[in-house]
Amino acid sequence: MSATGIRTTLVPSEEKPAHRDGNVLRWLSAYTASAVGDNVYYLALSWAAIRSGSPAQAGVVMAVSAVPRALLMLGGGVVADRFGPRRVVIGSDAVRCVAVFAVAGLLLAAGPRLWLLAVLGFVFGTVDALFMPAVGALPARITGRHQLARVQGMRGLVIRLAHVVGAPLGGLGVALGGSAAAFGIAGLLFAASLPLLVSVRIGNPAAAESAAGRRTAWRELGDGLRYIRRHRILAPLMVVVALADLGFVGPLNIGLTMLADERGWGASGVGLVLAGFGAGAGGSALLLTVRGRLPRAGLVLSGTCAAGAVGIGAVAYVPSLPLAAGTALLVGLLVGLTGALAAALAQTEADAAYIGRVTSVGSLVSLGVAPLTYPLTGWAVGIWGTAPVFTASAAACALAGTYGLCSRPLRAAELPTAPARP
Repeated sequence: MSATGIRTTLVPSEEKPAHRDGNVLRWLSAYTASAVGDNVYYLALSWAAIRSGSPAQAGVVMAVSAVPRALLMLGGGVVADRFGPRRVVIGSDAVRCVAVFAVAGLLLAAGPRLWLLAVLGFVFGTVDALFMPAVGALPARITGRHQLARVQGMRGLVIRLAHVVGAPLGGLGVALGGSAAAFGIAGLLFAASLPLLVSVRIGNPAAAESAAGRRTAWRELGDGLRYIRRHRILAPLMVVVALADLGFVGPLNIGLTMLADERGWGASGVGLVLAGFGAGAGGSALLLTVRGRLPRAGLVLSGTCAAGAVGIGAVAYVPSLPLAAGTALLVGLLVGLTGALAAALAQTEADAAYIGRVTSVGSLVSLGVAPLTYPLTGWAVGIWGTAPVFTASAAACALAGTYGLCSRPLRAAELPTAPARP
């Protein structure tokens, strides 16, 4: 509820199915271009950093963007609520476009420089802290509440597509013209998203944005955190999301590579397991895209989180690569469903005046805090090995699912149904 006690509504009264709504499809097209650009950018940055310095220095360059993202993510939610997510997404995407093009030009003129790449990483991470909460909050402004699960499924499919297309496209750019060419491709993709974003319409934008009044950003952040803490569904949902992300992100991004090295699977083995996970996550996204809604959403997301935890732990113990890939596929299906349902529930339960701050809290661990734990994951694997670390990660995910199942409001939470036609 808003401060006046009336739920703020930001979508048009005549709601179309998301997959047939031109407004949603324009947003999705813009998001696709931006997501593919992200993947190209990160490949270009890592390649340029490795070519410019030692592996340790390259690691520092890649980590530089994670720090401002973690520190500023909550503030990004405040900015999204104060100015509206559409404005913030357009502005931050424009900054990313200009920054990447500028670095591409400087690389052509002067060659790779670690300090330049570090500056780009810092700028990109800072802008991401604004972009991520805003882009996550935008679907609630452009479609009806009963369409949000379908939109999250469509978004999940785009994320899978971006991973499949982005890395090869970035590699092609590097092969043809070095890091500068790859950065140029990323900049073109960011630029392509801008006119599409400008064409996206939102319903009654002033309703939520005016709620901020003239309060300070700190006051608005505190209001948002108190709103989440007092909400009977959002509070336990944020705990589940945070615990699940802490348990899942480290093993997938760092532990899996070390597991493949330990088992002698090689880089192709890592790719096969990741492909299995991607296929599973894509399957869950497709399910939501087609169905649009799953009954007992709170129970399903908690149950799939707990079941996915078993799969995460099992990856480190299966005796062969094909079994590991099959287990990863199951984990992707379960955890992908957990994440998509959690995002849909967060957006349908949150008042529109707080949607940016709710999105930033939900994204803080996976996009801000979890990447900072990569060195800790690597250190733990070096001391205890992969199996205990995967088991500990599985325990965190199991705790998340169990907590959700024990929370009666979250367990009973439902996604809204489509309104009856007159």
